[in-house]
Amino acid sequence: YYRPTEDSDAARLEQMDNAVNDGAKAVVVAGYLFGSSIAEAQAKYPDVEFLALDVSTVDLGDTAPAENTALITYKEEQAGYLAGYAAVYDGYKELGFLGGMAVPAVIRYGYGFVQGADAAAKELGVDDVNIKYWYSGGFAATDEVKNKMDGWYSEGTEVVFACGGPVCESCDAAAQANGGKMIGVDVDQSGRYDTVITSAMKGLAESVNEALTDSMNNGWKFTETYAGKETKLGAAENCVGLPMETSKFNKFTQEQYDAMYASIVDGTLTIDDSFDTTVTPSVTNVTVDYQG
Repeated sequence: YYRPTEDSDAARLEQMDNAVNDGAKAVVVAGYLFGSSIAEAQAKYPDVEFLALDVSTVDLGDTAPAENTALITYKEEQAGYLAGYAAVYDGYKELGFLGGMAVPAVIRYGYGFVQGADAAAKELGVDDVNIKYWYSGGFAATDEVKNKMDGWYSEGTEVVFACGGPVCESCDAAAQANGGKMIGVDVDQSGRYDTVITSAMKGLAESVNEALTDSMNNGWKFTETYAGKETKLGAAENCVGLPMETSKFNKFTQEQYDAMYASIVDGTLTIDDSFDTTVTPSVTNVTVDYQG
């Protein structure tokens, strides 16, 4: 395991250098900030495989992914949809979406969350579901974020989808202080935060295992599925979802979840993924307060 000494492209590339010098045949990185260093490392080490999670072709700038590089991104809107639907179906009507920075993965989570909440409200025949929606502008846990969440919870927000790494810490602190609940992100966060009722997850471990096993079985060369491209994984690959075993739902059942998941996989249920920083999903039964 190699950790950059600072938040810079040079520091990230330095640790890739260290990994390769130590004999690594494959290097796995996670996060869009690795885009520039991957663009440089793939050319510097053509015989090394680079697997980059949450890194898109856009993140590499003007450089295309080489044949020794595989980019994996996720259909976060599907996980967000499931979380939003489950929360409203379970009876929550005052929701919040706390995003860190407005980067594609975070936007997709929120985009799906709003759609899922609206779908559940429509199915239940209610039109009094409200969602406060805000990007904090960073991924750090700060007093500003906690104060903002304190305000939301004290105003009646019941559960907040905290999406953005350490910002979850600030949201959890506010939830604890105000008797509120939280929805975790990326992995099952129920073991870390008592306030978590469920988590919108993506299969980071599953996709690494699948891609590297595929590469290893083919002589450490990524197959057509991964080589030199961005591969987007979702429900069809079992790489997004909710941890129903640890979720704290009162009404939303495993059977409902399984049926909805299957409908996403077979295409019966389509989730709008035409997101943009200036575009919001259309809704009919929820009111969304987009806060600056």
